[in-house]
Amino acid sequence: MSIQDVLRHAIEIKASDVILVPGLPVSYKAGGSIHRDDDVRQTPDSIQAMAREMYEYAGNRSMDMVAEGDDDFSFSLPGLARFRINVFKQRNSLASVIRIVSFDLPDRHDLCIPDNVIALAQHTRGLVLVTGPAGSGKSTTLACLIDAINSSRNAHIITIEDPIEYLHHHKQSVVTQREIETDTESYTSALRSALRQAPDVILLGEMRDYEAIKAAVTAAETGHLVISTLHTTGAVNTVDRIIDSFPPAQQQQIRIQLSMVLQGVISQQLVPCVNGGETPAFEVVVCNNAIRNMIRESNIHQMESIIYSSSSEGMITMDTSLLNLVKAGTIAPEAAVHAAMNKEQMQKRLGTNISL
Repeated sequence: MSIQDVLRHAIEIKASDVILVPGLPVSYKAGGSIHRDDDVRQTPDSIQAMAREMYEYAGNRSMDMVAEGDDDFSFSLPGLARFRINVFKQRNSLASVIRIVSFDLPDRHDLCIPDNVIALAQHTRGLVLVTGPAGSGKSTTLACLIDAINSSRNAHIITIEDPIEYLHHHKQSVVTQREIETDTESYTSALRSALRQAPDVILLGEMRDYEAIKAAVTAAETGHLVISTLHTTGAVNTVDRIIDSFPPAQQQQIRIQLSMVLQGVISQQLVPCVNGGETPAFEVVVCNNAIRNMIRESNIHQMESIIYSSSSEGMITMDTSLLNLVKAGTIAPEAAVHAAMNKEQMQKRLGTNISL
């Protein structure tokens, strides 16, 4: 079986990911569930052969990186799709997880991304964060935000990604896309270089560490719009994570900086639907004066009440979003309780007693 056969089948069944592990059949993740292709178990040799094919498709990329444990890269197959690859070692043999990315940019209406999320793309400066666990659709939301800017604004957009997933064509804007390792050494060095490349908008694929967070905040302070991601759930946890990444002596300073540059936080997760598949639930925070004061004064734990009472400004809590999906018949009450930030409160709001 060639890797192209595997990828073609993945697209036919509308899988989001392919999992290649020795000792198991080729596995596909679709609609939040993992399905095994057949009874043919892959061997270390067959997985390695498919990995070599992928490295050839990626411009004969060297396999030296995977010798250190893992490697990230991407490639496109004409007529099929674009693929984001992670090759890694496990039990002293190679394995791989492949994310399928359509050539076409996602339609945010088809993906149920609401207006109050896309509205954050209207900012021309500051920091906008898209957060959530791995596999929650953050990259797709980022792509929709960038496309909204590209379609409506005359700007220079620089994206720094690891690896590049969605390819953006030049519309109203000029879009420059840089990939870590292929085009630049690291997020931090690319972000510093971006400030000398006349950007209006900078997309930073992930704020991985203190240095990247510091550079992103600095870029936002200098009058650019910076859009990035964190693996956190909820605006409160996001702000705490950013502040805690700094040494104690610098935390008051970053609170002040963050209170000035943060424009909004989008937190998302995918929830199983009643009729199969998954749908996103969003928490959206728009940084008004009350939110900024709470960040500055280290009263972040009080943000929830402001979010809850500010729906007229486009804000919504994660639990309210989940409750709305239950009322619409999209997800089951059990799914809402499982995904809720406050599970006991969700049970009370639903008037049900589901085992936690």
